[in-house]
Amino acid sequence: MAIKIKKGDMVQVLTGKDAGKSGKVLEIDKKTSRLRVDGINVFKKFVKSQTKSDKGSEAVTMNRSLSISNVLILCKNCGKASRIGYKIEGDKKFRICKKCKAVI
Repeated sequence: MAIKIKKGDMVQVLTGKDAGKSGKVLEIDKKTSRLRVDGINVFKKFVKSQTKSDKGSEAVTMNRSLSISNVLILCKNCGKASRIGYKIEGDKKFRICKKCKAVI
């Protein structure tokens, strides 16, 4: 399966506790078809200190991954969440918005 979303794209979440929220893609795992989005699916993890000189444990906020099927890309032109298509001109291939046909 080809992954049409890239690192740095703005996406909108469709399902889950953060449905309707949008954020920037931080990283993509192509093997598992999952991605991490900034500020979405956030949880706190308590980490123990690694050395004795540290005071103690601390709470670290982290982003869990989402399935790629649960997000849609946000078009910069029309501002709506839409699917991605491709347009080939000469030897170049462009991603386009399915709603407004603008190049993403």
